[in-house]
Amino acid sequence: MFFSDRRNTTRWVIISISFLIISLILWNTYTFFQIFKNEERIKMKLLANAQIALINADENTDLELPLQISSNNTSIPVILTMYDKILTARNVPEAILLDEKKSMSFLNSLQNENEPIVFEYAPGKYQKLYYGNSALLNKLKYYPIALLLIIFLFGALIYNFYKSTKMAIQNKLWAGMAKETAHQIGTPLSSLIGWIEILKTEEIDQSITVEIEKDVDRLQTITDRFSKIGSVPVLELHDIVTETLNSYEYLQSRFSKQVAFSHHVPKEAIFVMINPILHSWTIENLVKNAIDAMKGKGTLDLKIEQDTHHIKIIVKDSGTGIPKNQFKTIFEPGYTTKKRGWGLGLSLTKRIVEEYHNGKIKVLHSEIGKGTTFQIQLNKKVQQK
Repeated sequence: MFFSDRRNTTRWVIISISFLIISLILWNTYTFFQIFKNEERIKMKLLANAQIALINADENTDLELPLQISSNNTSIPVILTMYDKILTARNVPEAILLDEKKSMSFLNSLQNENEPIVFEYAPGKYQKLYYGNSALLNKLKYYPIALLLIIFLFGALIYNFYKSTKMAIQNKLWAGMAKETAHQIGTPLSSLIGWIEILKTEEIDQSITVEIEKDVDRLQTITDRFSKIGSVPVLELHDIVTETLNSYEYLQSRFSKQVAFSHHVPKEAIFVMINPILHSWTIENLVKNAIDAMKGKGTLDLKIEQDTHHIKIIVKDSGTGIPKNQFKTIFEPGYTTKKRGWGLGLSLTKRIVEEYHNGKIKVLHSEIGKGTTFQIQLNKKVQQK
């Protein structure tokens, strides 16, 4: 508890310091913007004074300084008006000046950026100097937005890294727990195998021991599944028809007769690179998911199809159906519609099919109240002679 509280305190301190630094940067940027804006207004006032000097000049007036002030402005757009008529302009595109509507619109935009400088060049005679922001000032204006965007992206990167690290740690933890569970189950399982051998020597109906053996084999399969979590599975060439039917028919014998199982599969062998234990887990998850959707009563059909390069396993149920906007959501970890459940079945199935077997799984079709059809697509391997 102490370490957890300390870690949370450290996080809040880092967040507070980061927020303070961001605030200082934004404040300094705003301050610089205002300073540059004031400096440009001073330049425009000097330009207005230079204009007054040029208008009132005679043969004895030194025009070098006013002309130098006027010519030094190479970045700030300026329009000089008198009685709402444009007299002259500088750093304004010629296309705007030649079009009256565009020039007036541009003049209004300058007025919105900065208050025009009104100066009296002669008693009772006034001119207005409209000016906009320089390119440098405009860039500085958008700098805080760019800074915030960079900070946001950096924060998103840190969050993504933190989340990925946390998920990786959780995955290692779950993988370790799964392997430990498999190890713990192994001990009583060995004892059960020994007891079965003893029962075979007794005068007991052999069908009973056969059924017990099937369940023990099933426990052994489950143990193997858990032991493989977190490891890269070995893929071998197997007949997908036989492996799929073995899992399907085993589940058929263990569920209620209210579920009508059926299957339509090719008679010939179809060889695919799979891990039999993980593949049986995939079929089991799809069948159990279908039976849950039917609430233990309905029809369930398994179909295996093939083309030149692919093998397709299709599982169709008569359950409640899935809304179209949830076709992808159902494969996300934690998603479940059951009151009891972890929401890992379909997520695990997707991972086994796509990451371990380089295949694809999707909801082929679903209709509310009528049922859902799932399809697994695997790459076919032609048997080599």
